[in-house]
Parts: sequence; C-alpha cells; structure tokens
Amino acid sequence: MAGPDDENLHTDPADGADSAWARELLDHLRPTGGDVRRIVDWLAATTEATVSLCDDTGTFLAGRLTPLDESLVADITGGRLASAAWEGEGRFVRLIRIELPRPAAAGVLAVTRTSPFDRRTSDIVTHTVGVLELLLRAQQTAATGHRLARATADLRLAILQLLMVEDTVAARRVSAGLWPGLLDTDTACVYVVESSPEERDRLAAACLAATHDEALVVRCPAMDGHVIVVVPDDATARELRSLCDRNPGACLGGSARQSLARTATAYGQAVSALAVARFRPDKTAVYAERTHPERLMDPEVLRTWTTRLLRPLDTLPHHTRAELLATTRLGLEFTAVSAAKVLGVSRNTVRARMERVETLLRTDFSDLTVRATVHLALNTQVGIAEDVTGAEAASAGLGELLTGPALRVWAQDLLARLETDGRDLRGTLRAWIAAGGNSERAAHRLGVHAQTVREHVRSAEPVLERQLLAAGSDLYEVVLAHLAVGDLNQPDLHGPVQGAESGHPGSLVHR
Repeated sequence: MAGPDDENLHTDPADGADSAWARELLDHLRPTGGDVRRIVDWLAATTEATVSLCDDTGTFLAGRLTPLDESLVADITGGRLASAAWEGEGRFVRLIRIELPRPAAAGVLAVTRTSPFDRRTSDIVTHTVGVLELLLRAQQTAATGHRLARATADLRLAILQLLMVEDTVAARRVSAGLWPGLLDTDTACVYVVESSPEERDRLAAACLAATHDEALVVRCPAMDGHVIVVVPDDATARELRSLCDRNPGACLGGSARQSLARTATAYGQAVSALAVARFRPDKTAVYAERTHPERLMDPEVLRTWTTRLLRPLDTLPHHTRAELLATTRLGLEFTAVSAAKVLGVSRNTVRARMERVETLLRTDFSDLTVRATVHLALNTQVGIAEDVTGAEAASAGLGELLTGPALRVWAQDLLARLETDGRDLRGTLRAWIAAGGNSERAAHRLGVHAQTVREHVRSAEPVLERQLLAAGSDLYEVVLAHLAVGDLNQPDLHGPVQGAESGHPGSLVHR
C-alpha cells in the first residue's frame, strides 16, 4: 500500500480539536524531527496502541515487538497483499506494507489495539504510513549521497598519498576516471587551508566549489583543522586566497611551485608558510624563497655526494626504494604519527621503514646532524639525473660540501644574529642540537634548568626566523649552519649504528 504525499495530510473540519494530531505528525518531517523510532512511538501514544515495525526478514526496527501471523506477514512483504486486518482474543490488529530502503524489500507496520479502529484512528495510521515512507526515502537518498561523498573523499586522499610517495604515474591513472586532466601537469603548488575542526568540512566544501574540480582537495588525515589543496595553475590559487578573505578565522599557507614528484616537499613548505600566515593581517602566506644552504653549495658536488650517501638503497627494487625514501623524507620533516596519517599507514610502519634506512645507511637518526644531512640528501635526490657515475659519486664528501665560502658566509651571518641577545642563545642552541634536541640532556651539560634551555631555543626562533622546536626543514638549516662554521662535529655517515640515549633512534620524529 503506497502512502499518500504529505500535501494530502489533512483532517476533516468536523474533526475539530482532533486536528492537532496532523500538525504533530507534520512536525516529524522537519529536519530536526525526522526519526523513524520517534514517529512509531508517537503513533502508539496517539492511537493508544502497541505499534511495531519489522522488515521482510522479521528484523525488528522500531516500536514494541508483538507476535504476528507469519504467513500473513509474508503475504504483505511479498506484495500479495497491501494491508490486512483481523480481530480476536480481545485484540484489533492492522498490518500495513511499508516500502523500505534497499537492501530490504519491504516492511510491515503492525498496529494493535484493545478497541476497534474508529475513523480518527484509521486516518492517523494511514497518514503515518505516508510520513514513514517519505522519511525513509529521504534517508535513503541522503545515505547514498553521504556514501558517494565519502568514497570520493577517500579517492582524493588516495591520490594525494600516491603523490606523497612520488608515484605520479599511479596518481594520474587513479584521478583520470573522475577528474580527467587534473594531474596533466608537470608542476603544482600545495596549499594548506586552516580553520577550526568544527568548520573544516564546510571549508573543504567551499574549496571544492571555488576550484571547480580543477584542484585536488583533501581533508588532511593528520591535522583536524587542515584542508590540503594541490593546485596546478595560478588562477585556482587566486580563488583560494579569495576564499580566505570571505572566511574569517581561516589561514592559508602555500608552497613554491614544485614538480609533482616533490609533492611531499611542497606540503612541508605550505605548512611552514601557514605558521607565518597566522600572524599576518590577511592570514595568507607563500613559502619564502629565502637563501637556503643547498643553493650555496657546489651543485655538482651536492649531486655526487647525495648519490654516494644513498647508494646503499640502490640495491632495492625501485618501488621499495621510492617508498623508503618518501617515507623517510616525510618522517624527518614531521612526526611519525603525522607522517603515518598522511601516507595512510601505521606509525609503526613509518618507524620500520625509517629504521631500515638507518640500517642501510649505517647511521643513527637520533643525531640531529645526521638527520639534517640525510634530509639534505633526500631533498636533493628528487632532482638528480640517473646518469651520475660511480666515479663522480665516490669523489664527493660532506667536508667538501660544507667548506664552500658562500655557505660559510651565510652560516656566519645567520648565527651571528643570536649574539645580539644578552643571553648565550648560541651556546644553548649548539648544546641543544648536540643533545639531539633533548632539553634535559642539554641542560645537564650546561648546568642549567631544562626550562631555561627551552626558553632560549624558543627565543632563538624569531631571531633566526625559523621554527626549531617543531623540527623539520627550518631546524635542519640551522644545524647545517653550525656544521659549516665548525660549531658542531660532522656526522658519522656510513658508520656503525649507535643506539640513542633515549633508547630509540629518531627520538624527534617518534613522538
């Protein structure tokens, strides 16, 4: 029996005061009132009856379960009858077919009274059936829409994760079906839009609308308030900036243009720019193209040194090697937990991959100088041509890389900024780096309180214009500056792996 549309819900004027039930029933169709169980409970109270709703398998859905004639129920759910009524043993029963969302074919609404069904009660039951079917159809449509939206969001995240591990071929293949041409580009920028976690879904929808499916929009799996947007062209980037203007409280950080294979690097730049954007009036910032130490190094020496350092990984299958390099690059830039969420793996997997790289390189990621130099090599490796010869690679060493006059002048100028403070920020920072970024161990070596060390390191951040406590690229640049001026000993690369004092290698990332 098909229920009537809600526009037919009316009462005879003769019903007088009884018309209140129709208004109450209509209230259940409001967005805040649409609940099947509540409607069934309302029907029971209004008609002074026992009401139950079951599907075609006999599964109880709402109300109070009452015994029913199984053959009669089967006739109704099977479509042979639309409704049925019977009385006996002091009971008056109405059974009415209800169309249910798939996979259920149909259900039965059973209304049982101890007195006969008068006209008013029959009208209430009939109209309630119509409201239930309307509500169930609306819920099915909404549920289908939610499933589709979730599947699409999961697909976008999968594409981003492929880009993060440099698998651009697979990323293009996955995106081609739903978003043709989205990744038909060699370069892109990454933007991170920040809002409160409560506003994130709304802002992600606004990003999708603003970019017209011409950008990859992903809810960040690591940070609840972040939306990651991979943007292939400048026009789309302008739309994102305009979006932040219209959303008070939103911040936007953007990367420099990078190849698709360097999406992970671009993501790190966007996060770094976001830290700056929070303090700007317009709440937007693009990664500053400041002088980075690798740009002051001899490019040929840098390439051959990188090839030599990472040569132990060359024996691995290409896919495994790329996976280890990409994971380690992210793991050195962020925490293991954040890297795991971005890559869609467990943090134990991130740790295991990084420990495998440690073993292959015969080094120790608990040493900040090791982390800084390996981070330099990993970011250089992305752009290295495949034809660097073994002879060239064997001739380049870290000492040669760090002794260039341009790099030394840059390092001296950077660290000299710390000397303008009356406190010994430079000495504290050097001891803190030597202690692997551990404030307690640095304090013990300096003979001061650990809080003093943390305050000095925090005070050095605005002076150097770099984040230090969060680890990542900014910290590693400062470590390289200390190495270039000789304030720290060069790291032991391709040496025996030594356990960290904390009992676990890579203590900064494994948080």
